[in-house]
Amino acid sequence: MGAKAEALAKQFEAKVQEAAKVMEKLSDAEWKKVTSAEKWPVCVVAHHIAIAHEGIGNLVKSVASGQHKPSMAMSDIDQMNAKHAQDFATVGKAETLALHKKNAAAAAAMVRGLDDAALARSASALKGMPSMTAEQAVTGILCGHIDEHIGSIKKTVSA
Repeated sequence: MGAKAEALAKQFEAKVQEAAKVMEKLSDAEWKKVTSAEKWPVCVVAHHIAIAHEGIGNLVKSVASGQHKPSMAMSDIDQMNAKHAQDFATVGKAETLALHKKNAAAAAAMVRGLDDAALARSASALKGMPSMTAEQAVTGILCGHIDEHIGSIKKTVSA
């Protein structure tokens, strides 16, 4: 672990904590509201955030390994997300928060384990996308994913 990895892990953990605070404060009515961005109930968006830490963490780890070969396109992700939205349309808050914390802790530990050489390795994350370094994947995808979806939840419940 280096200083850069530690700083990235702390940046991610701060976003995780902010997301948890937002999720914890949601009322039952807010949990069921439909977001304008995703067109999913807030519960689905929250669960999507929670479950994605693992998949995005694995992507970062793969890019950092120097062996990553993109196997999916954004259209594949869209299909997986649509199925997730159907499968978790009534997911509970306690279950979602537990998954969020568990998967985020694993992703943060993985980031902490990367050295500077690993963070500098690059690959295309998805078919048809330009290459990015593992560090860019942490900030842009792992952290950015939380920002995007928590922003949508906040907008939905304040509307």
